[in-house]
Amino acid sequence: MIYDLTPPIDRALKVFPGDTPPEREILLDMEAGAHLTLSTLRTTVHVGAHADAPSHYARGAASIEKRPLDLYLGPCQVLRLAARRGAVLEPDDLRGASIAAPRILLATGTFPDPTVFNEDFAALSPWLVDFLHERGARLVGVDTPSLDPCTSKDLPAHQACLRHDMAILEGLVLAHVPEGLYELIALPLPIAGADGSPVRAILRDLP
Repeated sequence: MIYDLTPPIDRALKVFPGDTPPEREILLDMEAGAHLTLSTLRTTVHVGAHADAPSHYARGAASIEKRPLDLYLGPCQVLRLAARRGAVLEPDDLRGASIAAPRILLATGTFPDPTVFNEDFAALSPWLVDFLHERGARLVGVDTPSLDPCTSKDLPAHQACLRHDMAILEGLVLAHVPEGLYELIALPLPIAGADGSPVRAILRDLP
């Protein structure tokens, strides 16, 4: 079984306010008589399902092509939280769930439609990031546009990931994925110097 966690990248997909929405320009079109179809994509590197690089939230930190690929590949656990819109989630919100993999994806259900940007999605507290790190997590992923609240400028959850050298995935679609253990494949592109990269994030059942 393969679960695709990646929203389609088209004009309907919403990005963070002020960021660059996706736009595909068709340079050549076989339907118009050209010998092939050729197009250009212009958008933020944080479009849809994406990986944040540490350089996105810390000066002098690593850009995305310098991140180890094994962060984004391997055993993963999906946990579903009973989250409220606008909540900042704490360790207690995991309700004693056992952390059983080094990559944790948190399904909050607070950003249900990637084509409609609601600013009141749930966020993570830095103490929740600390909690996951203490239990061996190397990556945390969310079904929202950011680990931190929409209006946050100091980004405490991102900064907690920086302290622990934890990888970040955002913008995942998790509504259709049952809780459990999987293999995660969500490799970022090696965009030199970039602060992030889109990913094609999938989960596979473990053998």
